[in-house]
Amino acid sequence: MIGTILQATSDTARTTVDGFRAAFRTNRIEGNRWERAVFYVSLALTLVVSLFPFYWMAVTSVMPEGAIYSLPPTFVPEEITLRHYESVFSPQTFPFVTYFKNSLVIATITAGLSVLVATFGAYSFARLDYPGHGLFSRGVLMVYMFSGILLVVPLFQVVVWLGLVDSLKSLVITYLVQTLPVSLYMLGNYFRSVPPEIEEAAMMDGYSRLEVIFRITLPLSAPAIVAVFIYTFMISWNEYLFASIFLKSQSNFTLPIGLDALSSGFHQVWGQIMAASLMTSIPIIIMFVYLEKYMVEGLTFGAVEG
Repeated sequence: MIGTILQATSDTARTTVDGFRAAFRTNRIEGNRWERAVFYVSLALTLVVSLFPFYWMAVTSVMPEGAIYSLPPTFVPEEITLRHYESVFSPQTFPFVTYFKNSLVIATITAGLSVLVATFGAYSFARLDYPGHGLFSRGVLMVYMFSGILLVVPLFQVVVWLGLVDSLKSLVITYLVQTLPVSLYMLGNYFRSVPPEIEEAAMMDGYSRLEVIFRITLPLSAPAIVAVFIYTFMISWNEYLFASIFLKSQSNFTLPIGLDALSSGFHQVWGQIMAASLMTSIPIIIMFVYLEKYMVEGLTFGAVEG
């Protein structure tokens, strides 16, 4: 009798536990479904908000002039025209190619110099010990805290003293000063994550400090170097303030200055502005597409042999 009662109690307890497990599993599955639904809805809304300006810019660039100012606005153009792009690439209307070349030269040289200078400076912050090391590294970072508008007057005085007003070299120097502090900070933190044992083992094998940097540290730090290059390139590509002050000749204008000149006339040529803006964003998009794999690469730790 007691055995029967115990067996019945055990079966009831087992059934209850199984029921709780099944209910928990069902609730977990339903919870995961709700979490996934909320995630995908949030992702869709974020994409719509983020991509709609680009869509509107692309649509406006192929709309006829009359459809651009129609009310209510037309989200899907009934007629497509390339007249705005033809006008943008016409030297008489808008010297887009000249502005594009100037921006590309300035951004590429600035990004390359920033990576080169920041590599050696950040390595010294991360690996070398010398008098004033901490003070100098913190001082470089503090420069980045100041707004760009505060540096306009002193940088303009330097540019005048060097005789570089209305030249592309003035912007290269200015952008290098503007982006170098954060480049040093980013690369310095990444160099500190590289195990020093790897470099010590290489120097024990006869490598010099310079060979260690180029053969060991830089290959391991490729994601950070690419990120610094893209960051510097984007800052130089989109910068407006210093370019509007230092440049006077139209032949030296960069794309932001050219777009501002295009939109400052009595007649707002929104089709041309949108076409030029869309063409301006293409290099950045291409750069992200081809260099994304380097940016997402992680550093493999523990590569030191025992």
